[in-house]
Amino acid sequence: MKKTEAYTAFRERVYAHYASAGRVFPWREHPSPWGVLVSEFMLQQTQTERVVPYWEGWMRRWPTSEALNRASLEEALREWSGLGYNRRCRYLKECARIITEGYGGTVPHTPAELLPLPGIGAYTAGAIACFAYNYPGVFIETNIRSAVIHCFFQDREAVNDGEIFPILEASLDRENPRKWYWALMDYGAALKKVTPNPNRKSAHYTKQSPFAGSFRQRRGALMKALLSQGPAGIPDLGARTGIAVEDIYEALKALEREAMVAEEGGIYRISER
Repeated sequence: MKKTEAYTAFRERVYAHYASAGRVFPWREHPSPWGVLVSEFMLQQTQTERVVPYWEGWMRRWPTSEALNRASLEEALREWSGLGYNRRCRYLKECARIITEGYGGTVPHTPAELLPLPGIGAYTAGAIACFAYNYPGVFIETNIRSAVIHCFFQDREAVNDGEIFPILEASLDRENPRKWYWALMDYGAALKKVTPNPNRKSAHYTKQSPFAGSFRQRRGALMKALLSQGPAGIPDLGARTGIAVEDIYEALKALEREAMVAEEGGIYRISER
């Protein structure tokens, strides 16, 4: 089969699946640029179904960047509580400030404009531009990678993303890239339920380390304790969380560096900045 025919067949297969089994999410039904940006931050390393109630609550409370910019970090973290990876909330809050003050409340339109914003990498910049403004860029994430590997590299191992990008470029629906990427992601997500994860054939595949007992778990427990019970010193935080003092100190210092918490006189609290 010629390459052009293969790309056409790929698009037809993906769109056929989308027509019969495409997923429905609130940020797709009403893809406002701010709502799309919020969804992409929440979806990083979090299952889509878990994000829905958080996104709906967030958008009711802070429907614009200006609204979130007026809130405190502590308010935002309370609303975020349970999603994990609290740095995403910090980055989102900072994005709200930059978009409000530097862009008049309008989310930037292109990946190049979005990429310098806090917490936004190449994929997130491409996804926001595409889903918010129908921008025809090329970007990749786990479900997109799964779809391409399954259809073009079934007999290969260690497939590099550099081999996938030309296929995405050639198969891109430039008239409606938003719909195309929704369909592509849904197809990749569906594959994982009916076949061994195609991403295992990617050269970039890594298995996530266990959460229990991890540094990330300790950070999350300390943030939860400060949010739910207020400022405290290290001994009190140890009593609240059961974490060893040396581990508390290490985690708090990391949280301080990221401006998640602030310390004064040995008492730690959620940062006000």
